[in-house]
Amino acid sequence: MKKLTTFNKIIAKRTTIQVITGILVYASISYYNLSLWYLLIIGIIIGVIFGKVFCRWMCPMGFIMEMLMGASPDQKLKNMYMYHKIGCPIAWFEGFLNKISFWKIKLNTDSCSSCGICDKQCYISILEPEKYSLYKQDKERPGESYTCSKCLSCVSVCPNGSLKYTFKKVS
Repeated sequence: MKKLTTFNKIIAKRTTIQVITGILVYASISYYNLSLWYLLIIGIIIGVIFGKVFCRWMCPMGFIMEMLMGASPDQKLKNMYMYHKIGCPIAWFEGFLNKISFWKIKLNTDSCSSCGICDKQCYISILEPEKYSLYKQDKERPGESYTCSKCLSCVSVCPNGSLKYTFKKVS
């Protein structure tokens, strides 16, 4: 049995974190009359640092959509979660920032056993297996894709700990 690291425990609590931060975002907007421009600026700053994390870790609408999509028995519908974000400017900016963000999903090829569990967990790799893979060398990395929302499910299921969400060293 795989030992849960502190980071994996945080990933396991992602939905709870999303509910709490979503409520705080909603309260900030409605009760404190926080301008959506401030929210967009905060989203861009978060995107530069972490990539596209707002949708899966903070967004109240993202939580609602994830629960609705997750209730479906159809795996393809569950994976259509990313398409509800088409009208969200925070998702647009953070998606473009996935390539340059300071935190990245990195693969340690030395310890990777090429089991494919990460690809089976990743909604991007499931929808476009001919284009994306977390471990295959000839494919694009889903974590740098515009559509990756950094749910980090791939990191949490890796049996060898070969996938990490880590700070990119500037060279």
